[in-house]
Amino acid sequence: MAETGVRPSNFIRRIIDEDLASGKHTEVHTRFPPEPNGYLHIGHAKSIVLNFGIAQDYNGTCNLRFDDTNPLRESIEYVKSIKNDVRWLGYEWNGNVRYSSDYFDALHGYAVELIEKGLAYVDFSSQDEIRAMRGTLTAPGQNSPYRDTTVETNLAEFAKMTAGDYPEGHCSLRAKIDMTSSFLCMRDPVIYRIRHVEHHQTGDKWCVYPMYDFTHCISDAIENITHSLCTLEFQDNRRLYDWVLENISIECHPQQIEFSRLNLEYTIMSKRRLNELVVEGHVSGWDDPRMPTIAGIRRRGYTPASIREFANRIGVTRMENVVEMGVLESCIREDLNDNAPRAMAVLEPVKLVIENYPAGEHEKIDAPNHPSDESMGTRKLPFSGVLYIEREDFREEANKKFKRLVLGKEVRLRNAYVIKAERVEKNEAGEITTIYCTYDADTLGKSPADGRKVRGVIHWVSVPHALPAEIHLYDRLFKTAMPGSAASLDEVINPDSLKVVEGYLEPSLRHAKPGQGFQFERVGYFCRDTDASHGDKLVFNRTVELRDSWARIEAQD
Repeated sequence: MAETGVRPSNFIRRIIDEDLASGKHTEVHTRFPPEPNGYLHIGHAKSIVLNFGIAQDYNGTCNLRFDDTNPLRESIEYVKSIKNDVRWLGYEWNGNVRYSSDYFDALHGYAVELIEKGLAYVDFSSQDEIRAMRGTLTAPGQNSPYRDTTVETNLAEFAKMTAGDYPEGHCSLRAKIDMTSSFLCMRDPVIYRIRHVEHHQTGDKWCVYPMYDFTHCISDAIENITHSLCTLEFQDNRRLYDWVLENISIECHPQQIEFSRLNLEYTIMSKRRLNELVVEGHVSGWDDPRMPTIAGIRRRGYTPASIREFANRIGVTRMENVVEMGVLESCIREDLNDNAPRAMAVLEPVKLVIENYPAGEHEKIDAPNHPSDESMGTRKLPFSGVLYIEREDFREEANKKFKRLVLGKEVRLRNAYVIKAERVEKNEAGEITTIYCTYDADTLGKSPADGRKVRGVIHWVSVPHALPAEIHLYDRLFKTAMPGSAASLDEVINPDSLKVVEGYLEPSLRHAKPGQGFQFERVGYFCRDTDASHGDKLVFNRTVELRDSWARIEAQD
């Protein structure tokens, strides 16, 4: 799959076009502002592609800025993983990585400015009391008893907060806006709180930390962001975003624009619930290939190009909707179909013996690495008289629709000879242990001379040369399309989301690199696992099946 290169217009691009045409802006400057409190998921990937993609298309710039205002939940581990994810998707940020903590001195100064203007006050009410005074959507809020404290007193109390004179939760700094506003976020929101905890960037310099809504807009303005793109849950907060910038002495006033977040079938996008999956042991970690994290889908074998194409296909709107999982899977199938080299692997083996093949001998057969891309070259496949084939590729009896090996019938071995099944050997349980065949030595690379009809083509691996491997057959983590609505994740976990089998691979895969993707012919798309704990052991993860099996099941239902 080649990326289309086509960037359909959307409401954000139309706003930008109008701003450039009117002279409001002469350049475009966006930012991606993750909070380093967890691993990014595919919803964040949509935002990354949007922000960095717009900057690229308009010859602008995009900053990477960590909104690190809550050191209790943040860590350097998350900072490193996020930087890695952005670069893996194919983007590079403008200049150095930025942190909201870079602006803590300026933010503190703007908080003092609001106090001096009578627009902020120190409140000694508890969190529960502030919550109760806030009111509801149908009832106005109530003024705090500290709301009319003098400017001088508020400056002195904020200085004590900053100096560490008060314990956590003892008081907070609130903006003085409107307790009767129809927007709850405007009812005197807290803009600073006390946290006696070391920060991963600033150490123990601060014991007061600004809230996100106060920090974000000012950070955007300091960085001269032109268009601040965020998801719809921040729509109401745009009032607070604008209020802060209008009431401090800062010249730049970015425009906040909201778009719908990604909702994808058979996944959850809540960091809290994703953490549940890890903590409760439903998955092996944040990078489990069943997780919708960027680390997880990367380990599963998804490519940066497929994720970028997915983000472009689903588009950008202001309407909430749910994207079918098949759209994402289609993007990776198309990409790997075009770009993944072919290889052969047998996942559920049964032994096949070619009785008329020279005993103890083998030969090397040329096989293309890609059926339609000659530039990918060829490889040598060892062929012998004892092979593994897939158990499901043989039946003792079958109708004409079964296009694989049947007793008394002929089939072609991929890139090799035509064989005919003659007899089988079974164990005491009645299971077939060996299929005995004959081969036509004159059919390598050509059809049988006498016009015989061959039922189909099956893949194989030479037993003396086969590489044993552990194969992880990953499927969707949830058995329902909308798992987020379940009270307990136990109710919706797909018990068949991972099946581990011991298979056999052709010897060329011995040198597959971690993360390298292949099409196992007639089986699916796989990549070598990147988990270093495997050592030299060959472990492959299924990225996606050749066809959408879920669509077929749903059609039958």
